[in-house]
Amino acid sequence: MTESPRTYGIQEVAELTGLGTARLRAWERRYDVVRPERQGNGYRAYTAPQVALLRAFARLVRAGERIGDLAAQPRDAVLARAEVAIGDESPISPFIEAIRGYDRARLEELVADRLRRLGLQRFATEVVLPLAAQIGDLWTLGKLPIASEHLASEVVVHALKGAISEGPGEGPLLMASGLPGERHEWGLLATLVQAQGDGWRVQYLGPDLPLDEVIQAAWTVRPAAVALSASNAALLEHSLPALNHFVSHLPPGVRAVIGGRGTASAGNNLLRHGFETELGPPRPLPAADAAFSRDSHGHATL
Repeated sequence: MTESPRTYGIQEVAELTGLGTARLRAWERRYDVVRPERQGNGYRAYTAPQVALLRAFARLVRAGERIGDLAAQPRDAVLARAEVAIGDESPISPFIEAIRGYDRARLEELVADRLRRLGLQRFATEVVLPLAAQIGDLWTLGKLPIASEHLASEVVVHALKGAISEGPGEGPLLMASGLPGERHEWGLLATLVQAQGDGWRVQYLGPDLPLDEVIQAAWTVRPAAVALSASNAALLEHSLPALNHFVSHLPPGVRAVIGGRGTASAGNNLLRHGFETELGPPRPLPAADAAFSRDSHGHATL
């Protein structure tokens, strides 16, 4: 039995394109750029080709073009011009060439070289995040097969995890994981690199973890904070019932922070249930607690 093609809600499309939901509606109304199907509940349902076209429009508009002019052009011409714009952005071009050629050895060489020359923090912001954005654009434009994306993820994620695990052993402990069903790690790992640079000691549990197991781990290692990530709104919505009780089941005093593109539409609900949406640098311990900030093994305690 053939599965129905994947569709995307307007909030997901806003996250994938960087366009606000109000702008998406305005472009649909004024320029007829795409016309999504309407579900039984009246919500818009965008196809993958429509998302690819909207990403192309968004990229070209950010480069200074006018949506009214672009909307009058043939779809294939817009997609082709957006692909050229992606290829022009480049310290990242050698990485894309290696990924397209399935050249793992070359990709590993490039990653190791940039990591060595830039350091972990700059590598994450100047290479990892731009590379993730370009891979996403090329994939949605149909110009990069999923196998190439998997190769890139395997090499880059491995490098980031290794660099994070070799990071400083001091500072309050931050434990992090992705929500159940999460497969995308690039954004979370880049955020953890930044957290490590801010003074956190990072322990990454991995993606796709049941929330009760994250809670159990928190009771075992007693971190100062737990960070969760959701790359899309559907993942977050599926986990909302468990998230509503997550903070209350953590050890006393442990901060719960949640982020990722998927949290945009549920921020107020998450705040009401005790989550924070910004991690920031570690908070100093109150003076009364400072003498008890390390246990007998030298580990940070709450």
